[in-house]
Amino acid sequence: MSSVPIEYYLVVAAVLFITGAIGFLLRRNLLILLMSIELMLNAVNLTLVAYNRIHPLNHNGQIFTFFVIAVAAAEASVGLAIVLAFYRVRRTMRSDEADLLRS
Repeated sequence: MSSVPIEYYLVVAAVLFITGAIGFLLRRNLLILLMSIELMLNAVNLTLVAYNRIHPLNHNGQIFTFFVIAVAAAEASVGLAIVLAFYRVRRTMRSDEADLLRS
């Protein structure tokens, strides 16, 4: 049985994280921003699980990954509720106009 080296997992995680970071920094659509955050969180989860493969008797990486998944689900639901409320008020999904909620 051949095992996949941890470097491959880390490269994929780095590509996912960089893609999410670029999407977060360059895009202005609020839904794209939320998806970019989720992509970065999944990259961190992949890294945690990959490092857990080095120490198979220690399950801290997998346990922490479950907590990150729970936080990501809560973040997605709250973020989507905020996006929907913003869309109802301003009829736009652009993050540039989010400071207009003060009025």
